Amino acid sequence: MIRRLPKSGKENADAGRTNTAGRKGDEGWTFIETIIVLAIVLTLSTTVGFMGFRYIATAKKAAAGNQIEALNLALNAYLFDCGRYPSQDQGLKALFTKPASSPIPDSWNGPYLEKPLEKDPWGNPYQYKVPGPDGLPYGIVSYGADGAEGGEGEDADIASWSH
Repeated sequence: MIRRLPKSGKENADAGRTNTAGRKGDEGWTFIETIIVLAIVLTLSTTVGFMGFRYIATAKKAAAGNQIEALNLALNAYLFDCGRYPSQDQGLKALFTKPASSPIPDSWNGPYLEKPLEKDPWGNPYQYKVPGPDGLPYGIVSYGADGAEGGEGEDADIASWSH
């Protein structure tokens, strides 16, 4: 058993009594107890941190899907007003600023978005493709966290035609 010296040179009146935790009055934690508590706190904080990162990745994928859906709605409003979708060259900027390149729509009534949505939640630009895959008039895709085509998990592509 480790014996501790009192804090002052004289004996404390409570030094001989034990409290409900079985410790003497003014004793602190031992080195081993402190290390155990630190290990528990570190383990818990690491677990919570990893869970948080997983939820952030899921939230970013959901946000990209929602933004693509908002772009789809804006493109349909553009089609209704202008009679066609923006060209490949005009891109998604045509939803926020009247195109200056051909074909310039006479009946542009935008902006069709409250704010530009040119970048996905990972900071990569959305890809607008005219025509889209499988005979669709257009396609919008986010290449995920890595910004490259293909991938799995957080790097998986999120596309307008797969919603």
